[in-house]
Amino acid sequence: MENNDRVLLVEGTDDEHVVRHLRLRHQAMPQFSIQNKEGIEKLLDDIGLEILAPGRKAIGIIVDANDDLDARWNAVANRLRKESIEVPSSPEPTGTIISSTPRVGLWFMPDNTSPGELENFVSEMIPDDDPIWPRSQHYIDDIPETDRKFTEKKILRAKVHAWLATREDPRPMGTAIRAGDLQIDGTLSTTFAKWLQQLFE
Repeated sequence: MENNDRVLLVEGTDDEHVVRHLRLRHQAMPQFSIQNKEGIEKLLDDIGLEILAPGRKAIGIIVDANDDLDARWNAVANRLRKESIEVPSSPEPTGTIISSTPRVGLWFMPDNTSPGELENFVSEMIPDDDPIWPRSQHYIDDIPETDRKFTEKKILRAKVHAWLATREDPRPMGTAIRAGDLQIDGTLSTTFAKWLQQLFE
């Protein structure tokens, strides 16, 4: 059941599905709605409107750190400060929660401390003893640079999707969580789930 007084803003469809399926796997997760803003610029532009929405009790924001965590942090923090939200100088490693009205939570993929994106987060959910993961990495590494359609910055994304393609029923990241191909009890995914629970309780 969606809860419109508690809202999570995400950049895209993959983020939405990963969070949705993580929530389904965690039985005790509080209810909240997920809004896919279809891009970082739209998400940033809508922060003020979402903060000021009538009845809003809590709002979470998930964005990719990409190449520059500090720059992405400042982009989000500046939008929040325009709405008189007091934002710390840097993200908390376990996810930032600001005791404002409404309560505001910030998570920068993958782990609030490193550059990267959603696929970096998901790669931490691949079982440690999975025999295909090293082969998936080698497969991508062995593609000559002249033949690659992806940049060096997206190499981990390519490796994760190569691994997903080897599942019994190849599926996107979110449904791989639902199917149990990706583990939800690792340190990073557990920390993320705790952040969601504390934000939306």
